[in-house]
Amino acid sequence: MFRTHDCNSLRKSDIGGQVTLAGWVNVTRDHGGVIFIDLRDREGLTQVVFRPEENAELAREAHTLRSEDVIQVSGRVAARVPGTANPNLATGDVELIPSKLRILNRADTLPFSIDAEPQNEDLRMTHRYFDLRRPRLARNLRVRHRAAKATRDYLDSQGFVEVETPILSKSTPEGARDFLVPFARRPATRVHTNRHRSVVRHAGRHFRGYRRNAGGDFQSRA
Repeated sequence: MFRTHDCNSLRKSDIGGQVTLAGWVNVTRDHGGVIFIDLRDREGLTQVVFRPEENAELAREAHTLRSEDVIQVSGRVAARVPGTANPNLATGDVELIPSKLRILNRADTLPFSIDAEPQNEDLRMTHRYFDLRRPRLARNLRVRHRAAKATRDYLDSQGFVEVETPILSKSTPEGARDFLVPFARRPATRVHTNRHRSVVRHAGRHFRGYRRNAGGDFQSRA
């Protein structure tokens, strides 16, 4: 099994249980040979602790881990040492004591820190997949998803049917329904590149007509 829990689900009630987690190494800390790793997935963080006195070979392997390595760990859920609980973390009362470590992928040196705000906009866009790992952007995607879902759920409850209009006029293989127009690099100018794009010859009113004649009695445009 790839994992039994996500990195935001372990609680005090799970203490003593055997679990498997998988995710990215968010932060790694070496405290006198004891390796602390914050393991991250899209749901949250869980602290994983490698103690040499419990498994020296595993601790040596964990010492080679770096930020954004992808790992899978299996082991026992334990209560944190008294005084070390983190009230700001949903899983802050527990930690994972691993008995097995599997390194799924080694990360190269990152172009910028995931925890910091990149100052170079070009660098952000070049490495957009790293940029989207940052907590603020991941949170923005979640909020956008919930807003869109709430809107769709409400409209559905009111009897609306969502139709993606391009499927009503799908292009034929030979392009008989399309025509080509020059694609401007800067829309405000008259300077064009040699690139063109295909545009379906239908106005919005045509799609509305399709729906009404097909039995759709009302509609909403977004």
